[in-house]
Amino acid sequence: MSWLIKSSIGRKLVMSISGLALILFLTFHMSMNLVALFSEEAYNAVCEFLGANWYALVASIGLAALFLVHIIYAFILTVQNRKARGNDRYAVIDKPKGVEWASQNMMALGVIVLLGIFLHLFNFWAKMQLAEIIGQHDLGIAGVSGPTDGAGLIRYTFANPIFVVLYLVWLGALWFHLSHGFWSSLHTIGFNNKIWFERLRCLSNVYTTIIILGFAVVVVYYFLQSLCGGACPFA
Repeated sequence: MSWLIKSSIGRKLVMSISGLALILFLTFHMSMNLVALFSEEAYNAVCEFLGANWYALVASIGLAALFLVHIIYAFILTVQNRKARGNDRYAVIDKPKGVEWASQNMMALGVIVLLGIFLHLFNFWAKMQLAEIIGQHDLGIAGVSGPTDGAGLIRYTFANPIFVVLYLVWLGALWFHLSHGFWSSLHTIGFNNKIWFERLRCLSNVYTTIIILGFAVVVVYYFLQSLCGGACPFA
């Protein structure tokens, strides 16, 4: 199994599998967030179920491990590619034909995505699961009843236009990162024949767009709701 660490192909395989696992998590997270648009009580029930229970903690630890593996391997592969190119990376050349912008800027996009994750952990995880772990039942936030009041936290966070802009920028970077990473991962694990190449690119773009729009609609919905004072017809 040492080839998964030492060989370039092994590292790409690990990064691809961890990336696909993270996409599955994002799919679940997006689906869960959409519940808040239809029933805040149901959303809060899900938040309570996924609070500081042992199974949620195990899942959180596993998710954190996936993130770390993906980030570490991304850094290793980036350094490896730069060493392989040597001084050629400083030359002014035309972009390779057929290589989209996202594929050439995956590391920069990854940094923006990582910063967005830290912001998300601060705004939600620290006030929900972490608060439950340390026994903080009063968050000191008006309109938020406690760590399991996920809907209240969403409402509070996205009433702030600064957070709205930051999240939308983050989601934009995440779209570019995922749209390339998704099909690239499938290509790495073996879906690489000519017939499926373009199909996978299309599938990746569509699937990524659905995920990002699912997150974005919650951000925009609660921001518009805050502008209307919670009295909008759609609220």
